[in-house]
Amino acid sequence: MTTGTDTDLHADVVVLGAGPGGYAAAFRAADLGLDVLLVDPESNPGGVCLYRGCIPSKALLHVARVMREARDASDWGVDFGAPRIDLERLRGWKDEVVDRLTGGLGTLCKAKGVRFMRGRGVFLDSETLRVEDGHGPGHTLRFDHAIVATGSRPMMLPEAPESPRIMTSTGALALEDIPDSLLIAGGGYIGLELGSVYAALGTRVSVVEMTPHLLSGVDTDLTRVVVRELSPRFESIRTGTRVVRIEADNDCVTVELRAGQGESEQASTERYSRLLVAVGRRPNTSGLGLSNTAVLLDERGFIQVDGSRRTADPRIFAIGDVAGQPMLAHKATHEGTTAAEAISGRPVAFAPAAIPAVVFTDPEIAWCGLTEAEARAAGQAVRACRFPWQASGRAGTIGASAGLTKLIIDEESGRVLGAGIVGFGAGDLISEVNLAIEMGAVAEDLAETIHPHPTLSETVMEAADVFRGLSVHLHRKR
Repeated sequence: MTTGTDTDLHADVVVLGAGPGGYAAAFRAADLGLDVLLVDPESNPGGVCLYRGCIPSKALLHVARVMREARDASDWGVDFGAPRIDLERLRGWKDEVVDRLTGGLGTLCKAKGVRFMRGRGVFLDSETLRVEDGHGPGHTLRFDHAIVATGSRPMMLPEAPESPRIMTSTGALALEDIPDSLLIAGGGYIGLELGSVYAALGTRVSVVEMTPHLLSGVDTDLTRVVVRELSPRFESIRTGTRVVRIEADNDCVTVELRAGQGESEQASTERYSRLLVAVGRRPNTSGLGLSNTAVLLDERGFIQVDGSRRTADPRIFAIGDVAGQPMLAHKATHEGTTAAEAISGRPVAFAPAAIPAVVFTDPEIAWCGLTEAEARAAGQAVRACRFPWQASGRAGTIGASAGLTKLIIDEESGRVLGAGIVGFGAGDLISEVNLAIEMGAVAEDLAETIHPHPTLSETVMEAADVFRGLSVHLHRKR
């Protein structure tokens, strides 16, 4: 914890927000020899990702996966019986994971010489910041450069009243209880991931999504597999359905739903133990005093930045969720290192050829680069090369034959433009293709790279072989 009077606080770089983008920026700047002050409301670095997002959700999703595997094992001749859930211990284990990781980051802060101040920063002008800690007037400090990495927060439906029975992802991850029934408003990755957790714990889960498809914008070849796998585990999944009214009392949440349009519109009133609102996130750019600087926001509240992540105010940079889509932790991390290097005087720019994304449902979905729909909409001549996991020996041995690996390849050059994978461990498999895109690799590069057998990574090789018409385990008429 940094201490001092208002006259002696100064930093070469002050970073607002200690999530994966903020602490990465702070650590890189310190490694480059700059004096760094990291500001965050929590007691240790980590941000939403570690405290209320990526890490606790993946811990719970792992539990859900283990429970499903235990049930499926009966088909393989091993019966574990019905699981007994100790909710208090489960919460404790999740919190232990979070505490260990955030505590480690706190130790790393000290090791790197990064000063850490707990509180919220507000810009007074383009070179002065006040850090409010909730105890007195706070501290005023001067800086040469600042990096805004304050992240995002869950959006709430305007129809929703305040009630402990209505949750965002933050409340859902607190795991206060296991409700009998849960309605999830929003069929994006947050809704489906948390729905998977609660369904595994025994809750009757229903999902409504106002657009025609779950995971809007994701390749339908991939989402089709996930919907097929999740449908038996959820009580219902309804697309083209919106929430128009919400009431809550001590016992339940009552919602009015409407499906369809015009004369075909149908309305229903339903009751659930809890409601989870998972309709997206908005950037944390309000209340930062940005109007006291030259920083510009777009119409959605995102901070406008250039390739080095510099804002319209030359002293101030912005990274992560506040700097625009995609709102992904790994994107924020790379932006953070870019901003730190730019401040140190290096000629850098954030210009990835592809940014991978993962939905940690069971099965997982991962993709990078162009989707088939995007490529065709752009008028590019591409081939979508699919390798179904039914033909994968490894997938068969782990009960994952429903998966699919799909490559988007330029028809003329053979260059790999994009990929989508659905199945066990898809998030780990996608990095190989992401590297191929960054390196400008062609399908033959993937196909001629010897992959170990039997592994799921072979499906990437075989999908590349589909492009050449040479897949060993998949027959295609010539």
